[in-house]
Amino acid sequence: MKKMRLAILGTRGVPNNHGGFEQFAEYFSLYMAKKGHDVSVFNSHTHPYQSQEWNGVKIIHMNDPEDRVGTIGQFFYDLNCINYCRKVHFDVILQLGYTSSSIWRKLLPKKSLIITNMDGLEWKRSKYKKPVRKFLKYAENLAVKSSDYLVSDSIGIQDYIREKYDKESKYIAYGADVFEEPNFEILDLYNVKPFCYNMLVARFEPENNIEAILDGVSLSRRKEIFLVIGKHNINKFGSYLKNKYKNHEHIKFIGGVYNLEHLNNLRYYSRFYFHGHSVGGTNPSLLEAMASGALIVANDNVFNKSILKENALYFQDHKDVLNIIETENIFDRNKENFKKNNFNEVKMNFNWDLINFQYEEFLVSKLKEYNG
Repeated sequence: MKKMRLAILGTRGVPNNHGGFEQFAEYFSLYMAKKGHDVSVFNSHTHPYQSQEWNGVKIIHMNDPEDRVGTIGQFFYDLNCINYCRKVHFDVILQLGYTSSSIWRKLLPKKSLIITNMDGLEWKRSKYKKPVRKFLKYAENLAVKSSDYLVSDSIGIQDYIREKYDKESKYIAYGADVFEEPNFEILDLYNVKPFCYNMLVARFEPENNIEAILDGVSLSRRKEIFLVIGKHNINKFGSYLKNKYKNHEHIKFIGGVYNLEHLNNLRYYSRFYFHGHSVGGTNPSLLEAMASGALIVANDNVFNKSILKENALYFQDHKDVLNIIETENIFDRNKENFKKNNFNEVKMNFNWDLINFQYEEFLVSKLKEYNG
């Protein structure tokens, strides 16, 4: 297999301390470096990891003014990354997302193969106002037209791109590591007991249905501890939710948790794990919940159902959440089969070795076609 010079842009950097694309970039860059490829990942200059090399992966620090000017800074960060790519040749530029990079499409180096992971349907996110949504649709269009090849991380996104743009994309999901060594002692750090609490892990965005979930939780007569994991103190919506449920002592906002061992144990020992994400493709936290053996209660939408199939409970609104929490024996009736089936699904179809191999195979084959 021919070795390539690969650049990964579109993330805040590795190792991951932010989100899904960063996690993928971490796993994939390590895999590619171990396979002998020359791999570079662009990191924001504000990233806590400041060295120029990480386990065989080259780290390129680029000026990122987001901490000074807000979201618009992401556009200038991507511009800086693309300008670097114009000076140093890469065989393949793998773009993770397109929101703040596609407007610079004309600056992308012509001699590099441009492959873009199309992320989710960004323009459907309810946090955005109408003009922003209009721009996101425009940016999506630019990304489709300016990329040599596209990757979709869910069948739903793949179908959408085919129907909307009459263009094919390669379906490759995210990955997860199976969790096989639970340790209940970790629960003491969070003051919870095995199978006596519920939880969610999410960014504080309206489309993640956190409010619908917590409305159902707050109305329930069962006052089991509910752990809300995510950075609630970085936007107005997080502050709003924390204030709304401040009188419900069993609802605990504990902030972001990035220790995967802790998260896996919390998921494994939870009664219900709620996954409210409604926009986007295969969400990394959903695969991690499946891999940890959690009993999942997911928002009823095509993205979640294409992954979980019949191996989850589903909700559409807070009434469904309330009903699930209060239905006697629903946990005991479903936990073993659902957990086993989801665990095996990750092991067979979503393990990181398989996902990384699929990406490498796709990039190598398309580079071969590109070079004739």
